[in-house]
Amino acid sequence: QVQLEESGGGLVQAGDSLRLSCAASGRTFVRYAIAWFRQAPTKEREFVAAINWSGDTTNYADSVKGRFTISRDNAKNTVALQMNSLKPEDTAVYYCAAVLTSGIIVSPQRYNYWGQGTQVTVSS
Repeated sequence: QVQLEESGGGLVQAGDSLRLSCAASGRTFVRYAIAWFRQAPTKEREFVAAINWSGDTTNYADSVKGRFTISRDNAKNTVALQMNSLKPEDTAVYYCAAVLTSGIIVSPQRYNYWGQGTQVTVSS
């Protein structure tokens, strides 16, 4: 099993940047794909970005393409989400999630390990 913990959220103004981090512990030696999801009040949880175990394949939601970058450092057991040019509509609780796979998965129903979430608030 793997445990995930997000950090790096905060309150920023539109146009600012934040870097979220997802730290993994437990069975970190296996090949996990990692994804970021977010959920705003009254809204459904939505996919943000994902990266495969080797870090050579990524996938982004259209709403964040060109602004967000996902990366991973397997030696440090961490995955980062660099968020630039933040918009008020990016406001949400951001979660990282993991699934055992050699490829990449963007469907939330396939992810069975989740962090507790970190709040990102972007003001106008």
